[in-house]
Amino acid sequence: MNTREVIDKYYESANAGDWDTWLTLFDDNVVVDEQLAGHIEGIEIMRGAIGGIERGYSKFQNNPQHVVIDGNEASVVSHISAANATGVPIEANVANYFRLENGKISYMANFHDTRPFDPFVNQRLN
Repeated sequence: MNTREVIDKYYESANAGDWDTWLTLFDDNVVVDEQLAGHIEGIEIMRGAIGGIERGYSKFQNNPQHVVIDGNEASVVSHISAANATGVPIEANVANYFRLENGKISYMANFHDTRPFDPFVNQRLN
């Protein structure tokens, strides 16, 4: 897949809750700087985070508003419309940066105001 196809599949699979497909888009040695989770290294850490995403959100949609592709790099401005496990709404604008190597995401960073995610971060999950 080319860069645009990987980026499109990233949002498509995340919005469908298809985390198995989503994980295939990342290099095994991926590095992620995630606004809420911090610095992450390796696909196994990403795989482990899926459970928290599935338990922590009752709804999650990340809709791209503006996509810029330049070779093996992409920047995406998007809007997240989500809800925590008990349905408390979360609305946030986000910017993601991606770098790909050999058709896989090797580095990703996201940037957003963390306050809208308080209902996710501060909830108690069993």
